[in-house]
Amino acid sequence: MQLNLNKPICFFDLETTGINISKDRVVEISILKVFPDGKEDRKTWVVNPEIPIPKEVTAIHGISDADVIDKPIFKEISKEVYNMVKDSDLGGFNSNRFDIPLLAEELLRAEIDFDMKGRVSVDVQTIYHKMEQRTLSAAYKFYCDKNLDNAHSAEADTVATFEVLKKQIEKYDVLENDMKFLSEFSSRKKFADFAGFIIYNKDDEECFSFGKHKNKRVIDVLEQEPGYFGWLLNADFPLYTKKVLTAIKLRAFNNKL
Repeated sequence: MQLNLNKPICFFDLETTGINISKDRVVEISILKVFPDGKEDRKTWVVNPEIPIPKEVTAIHGISDADVIDKPIFKEISKEVYNMVKDSDLGGFNSNRFDIPLLAEELLRAEIDFDMKGRVSVDVQTIYHKMEQRTLSAAYKFYCDKNLDNAHSAEADTVATFEVLKKQIEKYDVLENDMKFLSEFSSRKKFADFAGFIIYNKDDEECFSFGKHKNKRVIDVLEQEPGYFGWLLNADFPLYTKKVLTAIKLRAFNNKL
């Protein structure tokens, strides 16, 4: 089948130095760009993360320090990566909670102002977990009746994710072949930032999801406790979270003018 697209969608997967969105780095990225007419482009980069790759992580994806020593750092490929995804929706496996937030961090560190405005994201893992509660390898076997060779290779995982989504749409009548529907179906909670530190309440107002101000409106906290904003910017929060907080503060300031 062919996905019903009104704009391109980029399926992508990251292999990284770990799972800390703020601190860890990309060591491999693979993107499969699918166009509304069915055309496909794909590109894979191996990246020097500029920090050591832990041995236990190498044991998972097979990429070691020796493999990346002569590879470009992310900043050197960042414009090429951004140009590939800038006009597209995004798709992946666990992408809403990991791949998209970490990609955003890498792009922001490279001084590219990435955000999700004007695009949606489809998390194939969430659809899968809602329907079957399994892993990507099991999903590939279940939906496509194929074994996922080279699992944890970014390219193999990316292609498998794309194929699984098409089979999911064919299998479940409840799923619409529409990226906005799939984005909403595959989202868990409505977050203002990728990492989930800022959530929306029932009135679509930004609230903190953690700490002493949990469930309080961000705008109220920043007004009543001005020093909290400075603490947040200097603390170990993702760059995208800090970007969202700054935008909320600026919006509140402009509304007072």
